[in-house]
Amino acid sequence: MENKNDNQIERPPIVAVMGHIDHGKSTILDYIRKTNITEREAGGITQHISAYEVVHKDEKGKDKKITFLDTPGHEAFSKMRERGAKIADIAILVVSAEDGVKPQTIEAYKTIVDSKTPCIVAINKIDKPGADIEKTKMSLAENEIYLEGYGGTTPFALVSAKTGAGIDELLTLILVLAEMESFTGNANAGAEGFILESNLDSKRGIQATLIIKNGTLKKGMLVTVEDAICATRIMENFLGKTVSEATFSSPVRLVGFDKVPKVGGAFIGYQNKKEAEEAVKNWKNKTSGTSTDKAEDSGKKLIPIILKADVSGSLEAIEKEIGKINTENAEFRIVQKGVGPISENDLKGAGGLQNMIIIGFNVKTDKNAIEYADRLGVTLSSFDIIYKMTDWLKEEMEKRRPKIETVQTIGKAKILKAFSQTKERQIVGGKVIEGNILIDQVVKIIRRENEIGRARIVNLEKGKTKTSSVEEGTEFGMMIESKIEIVAGDVVECFALVQK
Repeated sequence: MENKNDNQIERPPIVAVMGHIDHGKSTILDYIRKTNITEREAGGITQHISAYEVVHKDEKGKDKKITFLDTPGHEAFSKMRERGAKIADIAILVVSAEDGVKPQTIEAYKTIVDSKTPCIVAINKIDKPGADIEKTKMSLAENEIYLEGYGGTTPFALVSAKTGAGIDELLTLILVLAEMESFTGNANAGAEGFILESNLDSKRGIQATLIIKNGTLKKGMLVTVEDAICATRIMENFLGKTVSEATFSSPVRLVGFDKVPKVGGAFIGYQNKKEAEEAVKNWKNKTSGTSTDKAEDSGKKLIPIILKADVSGSLEAIEKEIGKINTENAEFRIVQKGVGPISENDLKGAGGLQNMIIIGFNVKTDKNAIEYADRLGVTLSSFDIIYKMTDWLKEEMEKRRPKIETVQTIGKAKILKAFSQTKERQIVGGKVIEGNILIDQVVKIIRRENEIGRARIVNLEKGKTKTSSVEEGTEFGMMIESKIEIVAGDVVECFALVQK
């Protein structure tokens, strides 16, 4: 594809906003865009990548575009954050002036460093009563994030997403860094870039959000992502408005893919259908016979899961979380997954697997699917916040995993003297040599280290006073119900059957 140096011109920077889950990434973008997406996000957290364009005047007063990617902060969405950093030209690491550096701050910074993306630190929430800017800077330095003036070269801005303080300075800093890095593109080349998100819309079909890294995408072209293909008949900008063309650094939504394109996958734009189909054919030829996805029998009980989500990125994050939940003798196995609502066909496609769970994330469930699940006795549950889903799955694992019954010793007592005996009851005296002896407890009768039978304690006395338990080192008297005669020197052992 032609990409001559003399066709290279300045292009807007693509900026990924990264950091801990509640340090204000989305709120900063809200202020910049003068909109409010945070309230529309379940639990107030961003759970998929979104892309937005804004305009800001540079130091010379000229209008310049900036494209922002808002990436999820929850640990489960690390793959999506990695994509954000890979696609972006500049990364903003948001750190709260109240909380300082958190584990996800460090993880996000590592992702930025690994992707070799230029970074700006935004110290947010400076308006809060508990804000401590100097302490935050020290916290960053302690974690080897060195700011300008604090032993390093990383530029930073002090901001408040709530009041807007420092936001203009942050935007100016982005444009200064972009000018230093000199990001360029060729508007005359065919469009290339990456898939940010993809999903199945029940009314429109399969659609995807793309970010163009180079070239121009025009109406009438075709786009391929591995073996997925789409004609650019319906093309929208980040505001949802129909556009006839889009160029580098712009996010666009395409509707009409023949299959759900891989999130994070590279796309290429073609002028005609023949070129696009040839590209898909070549990709299939290269990848045929290379699959290594073999399910190995681990010897554990497998709990099958059907997983449906709103977008491919969510599927990826949920799979990661599910993979963490296992025990020594059981594990979850995703047998079917996809984007879009839960339908009756999803259940039928599972072939009546036993012990099955169906999970929906940010999707609706068809009425027929609910009725069919009831008939099969299948557990069907929907969530809109990932950590609530993982908590629920942990409980389900505990309910469903095979339980191993073990004998746990509570206490032992040595019989010192045997007293009166009736048909099945006997009074004896003894001393607790380990743990506790409890009333109404079934005990083992042990003679010369061998169990000769079992009995039940019906009465316990300590110092001629009735009691429910006798502790180690204490002498006692007890009435015991047993078909076997107990003699001095025997040991009675209290035990319990415990499921582990």
